[in-house]
Amino acid sequence: QVQLVESGGRYVQAGGSLRLSCVPSVTSRSGVDIAWFRQGPGKERQFISALRLTEGFTSYADSAKGRFTISRDGTDNTVYLQMVSLSPEDTAKYYCAARLRSLWYPRNWEFDYWGQGTQVTVSS
Repeated sequence: QVQLVESGGRYVQAGGSLRLSCVPSVTSRSGVDIAWFRQGPGKERQFISALRLTEGFTSYADSAKGRFTISRDGTDNTVYLQMVSLSPEDTAKYYCAARLRSLWYPRNWEFDYWGQGTQVTVSS
């Protein structure tokens, strides 16, 4: 079992930036992938980006490239999602997810463990 705690969501004006944090409860980085998803009002959950904790491999949805950056803390297992040039269309609940896999699958969006989410609201 992996527990995930997200933080950093808040109200922000259009054009602003925000950094979300995800802290997974893992004792080892080995085989752990962390991802960010979001779900806006009336929309399906959408994959944003994923990162492999050990090697640092990353993958992004095409829609996220250029404005969203996933990264990890060098000293612990915290994973960040830096978002810039936010617009009202980015308003959503952002979720952190985790999976345990022996290999990295950059185009596979299946994750097994989920956090409670953190709300991001962007005003125009």
